[in-house]
Amino acid sequence: MLRITGLSAFPITPSDADGRVEADALRRLLEPLAAAGVDSIGLLGSTGTYAYLSRDERRRAVEIAADTVSGRAPLLVGIGALRTDEAIRLARDARAAGAAAGLLAPVSYTPLTDAEVVTHFEAVAGEGGLPLVIYDNPATTHFRFSPALIGRIARLPGVIAAKCPAPAPDAAATGVAALRSAGPADFPIGFSGDWNAAEALIAGGAAWFSVAAGLFPQACLAIVRAAEAGDADRARALDAALEPLWALFKAHSSLRVVYALAGILGLCRAEPPRPIRPLPPAVEAEIAGTLLGLSLS
Repeated sequence: MLRITGLSAFPITPSDADGRVEADALRRLLEPLAAAGVDSIGLLGSTGTYAYLSRDERRRAVEIAADTVSGRAPLLVGIGALRTDEAIRLARDARAAGAAAGLLAPVSYTPLTDAEVVTHFEAVAGEGGLPLVIYDNPATTHFRFSPALIGRIARLPGVIAAKCPAPAPDAAATGVAALRSAGPADFPIGFSGDWNAAEALIAGGAAWFSVAAGLFPQACLAIVRAAEAGDADRARALDAALEPLWALFKAHSSLRVVYALAGILGLCRAEPPRPIRPLPPAVEAEIAGTLLGLSLS
């Protein structure tokens, strides 16, 4: 069975003003991730702006990624949608296009109950034909999973891992333990929120779902491998070296910062989908200056 552990790198999805995925730019972003040996690639996550793309373009992005990666890393693909039937269709599309697993967030407009979210996961897992990763992202979905709910959904057939917001460093040990104890003993609990991820890994998190790794896979892999080896001091030191990047993420949002970085690095000049706008030139200059002071090879 597929296990989502280690480093999962989440790139942006470059698209034009009409929302059409730019294939060459996406390939330029994906190739270094596969070459670096990341453990999985998180396509069409929140950083991949899945909610802003049509069904056809989402499937096209998976097809481009599957062809580019060519089996070197499993593709974890965002399939979140407001409607359950649409999420099922997206899961089927992703599987047909080459995805290994689906990342399912309970996207909502009307606030959802726990029972409704369980039913949603049951239906998509049962009918979508794709292993699922629970995606807890309350900042965008306005739904927060309790450890008990994570544990309940983790026991559904076809649900293989969870992606949760990393606790604050001083709460990492208790937060990670609460999530791990709620589900099956071997159920992988991974974490997002790059600036808190190192402590979550040290506390026993199984995976880091990383925005920064979508551009800097080697630097992020080094943190993950140190944590996996039990070298907490090295993991913390490597993480501390990236603090200027985490500060930019917190100040300007990781999404906007990585769009700017993709241009600064010469990978693509895509803009985020409207109504999100690029960062002002002065902030881009700050980001470029920060980049010069970091060791990100």
